[in-house]
Amino acid sequence: MRIMGLDFGSKTVGVAVSDPLGITAQGVEIVRRKSPNKLRQTLARIEELIREYDVEELVLGYPKNMNGTEGERCEKTKEFKEMLEKRTGLSVALWDERLTTVAADRAMMEAGLGRYERKEYVDEIAAVFILQGYLAAKSMKTENGTEEQ
Repeated sequence: MRIMGLDFGSKTVGVAVSDPLGITAQGVEIVRRKSPNKLRQTLARIEELIREYDVEELVLGYPKNMNGTEGERCEKTKEFKEMLEKRTGLSVALWDERLTTVAADRAMMEAGLGRYERKEYVDEIAAVFILQGYLAAKSMKTENGTEEQ
């Protein structure tokens, strides 16, 4: 079973998928749109990727503020979550994504990528960080014998 991780932004959605065993996350692509409110093509592309990778579960980065409060981006993310669930029929877990973009940017900087290259790929790498964090937490629950939700 594969899980898809999504980093939802105002003009892009970074996409990552797990390996079939649910151990590692790999970046797939960045779905771009011209307008923040034009989501139909974005949702259609995500649906194509779900079929292509045989995805059974979705994880959506949840952009809480650093102090743990929820702002406008959280509301937009919840709306996107509802659209995804309605359109795909899959459950969508929200995952705290604080600092994933910072970590993704730092990892690419350490790999020697220039500013333009980092800007080009940061959403996809952030989706990998979101999904990898979710997979690690899920693995810890299984190892500790606690029930999965």
